[in-house]
Amino acid sequence: MSDLGFTHIALAVSDVDASISFYAKYAQMTVVHHRIDQATQSDVAWISDLTRPFVIVLIKAAKVEGALLPQSHLGVAYQNRGEIDRLCNEARTEGILLAGPNDWGHPVGYWAFIRDPDGHTLEISYGQEINFTVEQARDAINRVS
Repeated sequence: MSDLGFTHIALAVSDVDASISFYAKYAQMTVVHHRIDQATQSDVAWISDLTRPFVIVLIKAAKVEGALLPQSHLGVAYQNRGEIDRLCNEARTEGILLAGPNDWGHPVGYWAFIRDPDGHTLEISYGQEINFTVEQARDAINRVS
């Protein structure tokens, strides 16, 4: 079976192992593929939360430019507010909490921004209902066709 749809986002990182550790801790992601790219000799890892066929591709770069800053960010949903609070406390202790936690109600939910080792922004959230919204749109499209 071949891939279909949105499969990945690639991030330039200065230290693949540091990024793997960060995303394992704050985004519940695990390595599903790791190699040295033969063409560029760069360290490359694919990480996933294993909930769908989607990965973040971490590519070692000599210089990381164009970091994802708060408005441009990666978002990860959690099962409850307690997990957001716990991770915010850890991020605050590590000096990487950028904002939050904030409760902006429906549809934004309870969220916080955390800075990864290269300055990219990760949003952790609870209650955004992305899945529900996408299912509603899919159902509406299917009713029309």
